[in-house]
Amino acid sequence: MHLTSQRLDRIAGSATTAVRMAAARLAAEGRDILRISSGEPDFDTPRNIRDAAIRAIEAGETKYTDVAGTRALREAVVGYFRREHGLDYKPEEIVVSTGGKQVIFNALLATINPGDEAIIPAPCWVSYPEIVSLAEGEPVIVPAGQDQGFRITAAQLEAAITPRTKWLILNNPCNPTGAVYDADALRPLAEVLLRHPQIHVFTDDIYEKLVYDGVKSATMAAVEPRLKGRTVTMNGCSKTWSMTGWRIGFAGAPLQLIKAMDKLQSQSTSNTSSISQAAAVEALNGPQESVEVMRQAYLRRRDMVVALLNEAPDVACLTPQGAFYVFPSIHACLGKTTAGGRKLATDEDFVAALLEEEGVAAVQGSAFLLPGHIRLSYAAADDVLREACLRIRRFCASLV
Repeated sequence: MHLTSQRLDRIAGSATTAVRMAAARLAAEGRDILRISSGEPDFDTPRNIRDAAIRAIEAGETKYTDVAGTRALREAVVGYFRREHGLDYKPEEIVVSTGGKQVIFNALLATINPGDEAIIPAPCWVSYPEIVSLAEGEPVIVPAGQDQGFRITAAQLEAAITPRTKWLILNNPCNPTGAVYDADALRPLAEVLLRHPQIHVFTDDIYEKLVYDGVKSATMAAVEPRLKGRTVTMNGCSKTWSMTGWRIGFAGAPLQLIKAMDKLQSQSTSNTSSISQAAAVEALNGPQESVEVMRQAYLRRRDMVVALLNEAPDVACLTPQGAFYVFPSIHACLGKTTAGGRKLATDEDFVAALLEEEGVAAVQGSAFLLPGHIRLSYAAADDVLREACLRIRRFCASLV
C-alpha cells in the first residue's frame, strides 16, 4: 500500500526552499555564497516590537488564545484596515494565523471542492497553485509578461473565467516581480468580477507598505466596495515589520468564511503564538518610523541592483515599484554555454550554473511559472548585492 496520499502527489516541493538548501550546502562546504534568493528582510525586528514581546512574556501572556487570535490583535487589525484602506471590519470578521501562508491555506482548503478553478496571474508566488492543487482544485494560470509590466488585463481575466471559477488570487505588490496594481489598475478587473458573482477574490497584500516612486498599492475590497462581501483581504507582519520568524498573518473576510477558516485552524495549529500576537499589536499600533527607514533602504538598493543588472550582457531588468525583488529576463542567455562548460537550455540551468560557478543563489523564473527570468531579492546588505550583481555580469559576459 502506498503510504502517502494521492492529494500530496498533486503538489511539488518549494523551489525557493530547494535553492536555499543548495546554497546552504555549498556554504557549509566552505564556498563563498551570496544568498539573494530568499524573500526575507535583512533587518532586525524593530526594538519597540521586541520589547512588547518581552513585556508579554514577563506578564505571563503565555497561554492559549482564541483560535482566531486575541481580541487585542483582532481590534488592531480592524484599525489597520480602516486606517490604510477605509475598510470596516468587525473583530469577528478577522482571523489571525501562523503566517500569511496559513491564511491562504485555510481559505482555499475551506472553500474549494474538486474541480473548482482558481485564476492565478503569473508570475506568481510558488505556493498559490500548489495550495489550490492540494485542495483538489485546478489552478488556471494567466501569464503577464514583461511587455505588460507583469500585470494581467481585464480582457485576460474575462477570458480565463469559466463556470467552475471560484477564486481570483491577486498578490499586490507581486512576488516575484514587484509589480503593483494601483486603484486605476484594479478597477477594470473589478468590473469583470462584478459580472461574475460566483467568483471570490483573495488579495495577498503582504508587501503593500513596500512601494516606491509615489505609487500606492490598492486592495480590491476598498477599490470596489461591492466586492467586499466576497473578498478575503490578507496581510501580515513578516515583510513590513521584518517579522518573518514571528509567523503572523491576518485577514478580514465575510463572517461565514472567517468561521470556516477558524474551524479548519482549530483542527490544525489552533492559535498563533501568544507572544507573537502581543508583538503584532505593537507592530500595528506602535511607532512606524522604522518601516520608512527600511523602505528607503530597499529603494536605494533597488536602484543600485537594477542599474548594475542592466549592465550585464543579455540581461533586461524592469524597475519594480513594490516589494523587494527584481525579475530580470535572461532569455538572451539561453542556448549559450558557461565558462565551466555547462549548456544553458533553461532558466533552471542558468540558476544552477550561476550558483556553482559564481556562488550567487537566485531562483529560476519557471518556479514562478514564467520561464526565462530569474528572481533576485534586494533584501540584503548593499555590499552583498553589489558583489552579486558584479558576479552575474561576469557570468553573463563569459557565455559563448
